[in-house]
Amino acid sequence: MLAQLILSKTPPEKLSARHLLVLLPKEKVLSGDVPHTGLLKAVLARRGMKADELAKSPVSANAGNGALVAWAALEFTNDVFTLQTQVRKGVQLLLDEKPDTLAIAVLGDETQRGRAAELAVYAAWVNGAPLPSHKKKNGLRPLQKIELSGFGGKKIFSALNAQAEGNLLCRSLTMLPPNELTPAAYRARIAELARQHGWQREEFDMKKLRKIGAGAFVAVAQGSADEDAAIVRLRYTHPRARQTVALVGKGICFDTGGHNLKPARHMHNMHEDMNGSAVVLGILLAATLNKLPVNLDCWLALAQNHISPKAYKQSDIVTALNGTTIEVIHTDAEGRMVLADTLTLAARARPDWMIDFATLTGSMATALGARYSGVLGNRDELVQRAVSVGKQCGERLCAFPLDDDYEAALDTKVADIKQCTLEGEADHILATRFLKRFVDDTPWLHVDLSASRCEGGLGIVASEVNGFGVAWGLGMLSQS
Repeated sequence: MLAQLILSKTPPEKLSARHLLVLLPKEKVLSGDVPHTGLLKAVLARRGMKADELAKSPVSANAGNGALVAWAALEFTNDVFTLQTQVRKGVQLLLDEKPDTLAIAVLGDETQRGRAAELAVYAAWVNGAPLPSHKKKNGLRPLQKIELSGFGGKKIFSALNAQAEGNLLCRSLTMLPPNELTPAAYRARIAELARQHGWQREEFDMKKLRKIGAGAFVAVAQGSADEDAAIVRLRYTHPRARQTVALVGKGICFDTGGHNLKPARHMHNMHEDMNGSAVVLGILLAATLNKLPVNLDCWLALAQNHISPKAYKQSDIVTALNGTTIEVIHTDAEGRMVLADTLTLAARARPDWMIDFATLTGSMATALGARYSGVLGNRDELVQRAVSVGKQCGERLCAFPLDDDYEAALDTKVADIKQCTLEGEADHILATRFLKRFVDDTPWLHVDLSASRCEGGLGIVASEVNGFGVAWGLGMLSQS
């Protein structure tokens, strides 16, 4: 449940909340109309900070009335990611005390106040709501109310509220431990979400997948003791939609690496290997709540990559749903296997274009770290738009090449294509070349979610699991 937003006409210094965030343009730091300006000057003097340094480091102090006040200056010529980070730091100074109510005062001209209000309210929503915790004494006290002073426009907050709900759904699912989010449990959660929001739902369970010849997906899923893996299809339709967009998500609920077993430090947090599917669900929820005029056809590849006598192994040759034969080179490259058949199903439904989301390769994380995600695609216009939307929403994407000559590395004498190489060089590109075999000529983007977990938070989100991709996906849909 997100905090209730109240648009208040009360002057900031008279707001009842005991926690106040003041956002102001950089050039107004020491102007007389800043709430608690005397206290702010004293704090800056005590810390030896110049006024313009407030645009890099928010500060806080206790006012005479007992309230905790935080000030953050915004340089509106900065990029969106920088503004988001600054606002999140200011909000977090107050949320660390777990308040019931947070007051926000925005200063500047009308455009500046509107921009600051959007950033601050969204930051309070996504960082003030509870996330899964299994501590006996977790200290969870979700934010209940936000009082906003200085901006009265209501319309902009509806879409932001929906986006925050989508982000929180994505993060909450991703953070669940693997014994709580098995494919069976995940399918049950999805069924309940579909019932609540009126989504059409269809499941392709293991029996059905074997029958239709989805050998790439089945190869990975057959290693599990429980035959609970499935490809789940969800559909959202809008009467004024002009396009149908397919969203595909990798949902590996736990990845051991299979017979090519991961070492312990690389297996840690592998319950988060389903993050791509959670991003799709987050986008779907937000689009539904916001009544976005687009048709969404969502495909979730839900399985686990276990080691067992039945598990697939190196040198196996399997036949994918579209008839492509695949030589298995490394069992820890399971994501591209489950996505292959899922993309085939999605493409056969003839969407106007599609996006897949996956925590797919370690090489993307090596290339970019955890602050960007990578994007590749089969249409230059889509890739360029993806990067542009990333800059606009603060979820930054870096584009990588997908030239034909890369695919020579996947040639094999015994099948149509290798699953990967053992060398691992440019694996994020080779993985995408592999996936390209299964999308036909559908305009398509592949997002490799190297930024799904970032220590210390990322952009507007303070938690390490940050829901990267939900805001970006909504931005892509809004511009289609």
